[in-house]
Amino acid sequence: MTAVLAIDAGTTGVTALVVNDAGEVTARGYREFAQHFPSPGWVEHEPDDIWHAVLAACRTALASSPEPPVAVGVTDQRETAVLWDRETLLAPRRAIVWQDRRTTAICERLRPHEARVRELTGLRLDPYFTATKLTWLAENEPGVWAGVARGETAVGTVDSYVLARLTGGRVHATEPSNASRTLLYDLTTGAWSPELGDLFGVPLGCLPEIRCSSGDFGRTDPASFLGLDLPVTGMAGDQQAALFGQACFDPGQSKCTYGTGSFVLVNTGSTLVRSDAGLLTTVAWDLGDGLVYALEGAVFVTGAAVQWLRDGLGVIATAAESEALARSVPDTGDVYFVPALTGLGAPDWDPDARGTIVGVTRGTTAAHLARATLEAIAYEVRDVVDVMTGEAGVALAELSADGGASANDLLCQLQADQLGVPVRRPRVLETTALGAAFLAGLGAGVWSSTDALRDSWRLDRRFEPEPGARDDGRHERWRRAVERSRHWAG
Repeated sequence: MTAVLAIDAGTTGVTALVVNDAGEVTARGYREFAQHFPSPGWVEHEPDDIWHAVLAACRTALASSPEPPVAVGVTDQRETAVLWDRETLLAPRRAIVWQDRRTTAICERLRPHEARVRELTGLRLDPYFTATKLTWLAENEPGVWAGVARGETAVGTVDSYVLARLTGGRVHATEPSNASRTLLYDLTTGAWSPELGDLFGVPLGCLPEIRCSSGDFGRTDPASFLGLDLPVTGMAGDQQAALFGQACFDPGQSKCTYGTGSFVLVNTGSTLVRSDAGLLTTVAWDLGDGLVYALEGAVFVTGAAVQWLRDGLGVIATAAESEALARSVPDTGDVYFVPALTGLGAPDWDPDARGTIVGVTRGTTAAHLARATLEAIAYEVRDVVDVMTGEAGVALAELSADGGASANDLLCQLQADQLGVPVRRPRVLETTALGAAFLAGLGAGVWSSTDALRDSWRLDRRFEPEPGARDDGRHERWRRAVERSRHWAG
């Protein structure tokens, strides 16, 4: 059998998978890296820590792999701004992470341009995206930015940085799914926008070349990467990679990745669907035959709400215990939890919202709160899907679920009930890395087509909705709780 090495450079750590041509994960490795919070609302990563985590995770995976890989695929946390010296590959400062909120004032200053920015990019003016982070660096760290202006310092997202390290600095490239998250990419031309570069003060010459998501990204440098000389043949942003890993190749197919937050994407094919209801228009991938687009809804806190039950309240010892605790009661006792712990994402987009629990009585127990937390996740995703399917003009036949929290059977059942359609869960829950493997394998000829990839996808379980559950009125009561959470910090 042949195999592909997939590198998933995520927000808190790096996962490496070896995937064979049957779509099976035969080896894996993982390494966390440090998170830095220099000021309230600021989040940074040391690029060298990311690279050493890549090396450690890959070393672990390759040590137990039954077959050597023939190609490498990369997926990454999106929107994070990374700078590095083109010669030494050393970073002049830490990366500014997608979660970082320091550019709120810059976004407000540029608000008169938002309509044009949305027209070109499909995105909102929000600190979430890359360009305002670069504007902040230019205005606040002129010594660092001078290297960019001189052409000595490269600028990119994490995929470009990892690729530079893999290839020993020979390749500075990205692909459309990552580029489309920067606020510097024109969705219609498929290229960096001079107009946006001028608006944000970013010289386009510092940015990576945009290549197809599956294809030639150079070869790894043996001296830099574990003695390996392999082609890098696939790259994509993490959520688009998960859509690809779920074999959602046709318009109307959708997935939800349940992680710290949850990200819902629906494939809209060659149709660029613009949202008037708080969703993001983005590129899914480009396999060489044109851009494929998607609508995306980002829910900021889902799995993190379960982590809060564990770490903040101590009502569970592990995240996995949430299911058994929630199942110990038949319902929430009319308790509703809005997990707006870092504000609300799609479709409400309220950074001043805060977490809210309503309906608490003396009879409320930890079990009721655990069940309300899982129900809240299902409600949040329902809100995104309802808007998404309406704007995309497609009927949702089913939702593909992945990510760590999708291992929770009760959550998957609640989600099916709220959507009124089946939820399908694959055997491989690490579909972000699997998508990177699929893209790389397609580029290297391990798989001949997306049809061959679809045949390799394997179902673990399918959750059918309970009749009438979607319209039992509980979602409407939860929306009342959402309204009480809004504008709290404003």
